[in-house]
Amino acid sequence: MALSGEEFDVIVVGAGIMGSSTAYQLAKRGKKTLLLEQFDFLHHRGSSHGESRTIRATYPEDYYFPMVIESYKLWKEAESQIGYKVYFKAEHLDMGDSHDKNIRGIIQTCHKYSVSHQVLDRRQVAEKFSGRFDIPENWIAVFTEYGGVIKPTKAVSMFQALAFQRGAVLRDCMEVKDIKKDDGVKGGVWVHTSNGEKFWGKKCVVTVGAWTRKLIKKVNGVELPIQPLETMVCYWRIKEGNEAKYAIGGDFPTFACYGEPYIYGTPSLEYPGLIKVAVHGGYPCDEDKRPWGPGMGLGSLKETVEERMSGMVDSGAPVATQLCMYSMTPDEDFVIDFLGGDFGKDVVIGGGFSGHGFKMGPVVGRILADLVLTGEAKGVELKHFRIQRFEENPQGNDKDF
Repeated sequence: MALSGEEFDVIVVGAGIMGSSTAYQLAKRGKKTLLLEQFDFLHHRGSSHGESRTIRATYPEDYYFPMVIESYKLWKEAESQIGYKVYFKAEHLDMGDSHDKNIRGIIQTCHKYSVSHQVLDRRQVAEKFSGRFDIPENWIAVFTEYGGVIKPTKAVSMFQALAFQRGAVLRDCMEVKDIKKDDGVKGGVWVHTSNGEKFWGKKCVVTVGAWTRKLIKKVNGVELPIQPLETMVCYWRIKEGNEAKYAIGGDFPTFACYGEPYIYGTPSLEYPGLIKVAVHGGYPCDEDKRPWGPGMGLGSLKETVEERMSGMVDSGAPVATQLCMYSMTPDEDFVIDFLGGDFGKDVVIGGGFSGHGFKMGPVVGRILADLVLTGEAKGVELKHFRIQRFEENPQGNDKDF
């Protein structure tokens, strides 16, 4: 247990996937690290809990591909150290209108990085997946080996355990109310909690998910355009006799259907006989006053389940649902940057992961640790994730898709 007033090399605020993997990276490098969480560890009130997350490398934004590839390596490395699995291999299928710019961007990314892939028409999709997928005649699909499913709560626990094993101090139920620069001789920052405790760190990393905008505005007055959304994950019953066709460990892939809305799914894993198919998105909410449902309209989801799953999955209604939060930026790109201002490079922010960042948790942890310790992160292009992009354009990075 850290004592109030204790000093650390780095204090990490927020113990979801990003903060926990950052604490592991710091502790692994021999840094005296404190990881603070405002709620219980492994709580269900944020964005890093639940039963599964998709991992895929096919993005229309080509700058994500190297990050995902490094994350695959880091997931496996962490698994080998902890001794159990959090990543389950699958292949991946992206589907959409043949003229959709997202689909075209994915193909361009594959070409840029020489990724082995197949572009399939309706007949080829039906043949490859034995009739389990049916797409319209004007659609195409892009198939790659880079898919998979991650167990999120288990993964967060893994990084916390690995950080603890390497000497990190972990404290939960410690809500951080303010971060203040130490203007004295030793510099650094003071992290203040709502129960009156405070801790000093040479450096600080802020990874508080949906609470990022609120905390950063309190700390230095900067208004980051990170909007919390409440989203609903849906599980649908596979019709009797078809359960094995959609199960993890076979040849059924993780998948995404591009369009409005964007719909994604995973093989059956956490609940045998049920398959996860959900909408990427949600409704704006106050992270401290969430509606906790009733959730989103299910019309487009029912249609997708009925038509894309070839009638082998019951599309009447989901048999189980779970609620989660996104931290959405206008361009759906991350925020990975120094807080700046009076804090200079003493405080680093990781936020705005927009419902697609979990898969990259290990590499984001590596990047945040690099930034806070050395002032730079090698091997990754961070210009797309700078805070300054919103000063130049309120919508962030320009995209034509």
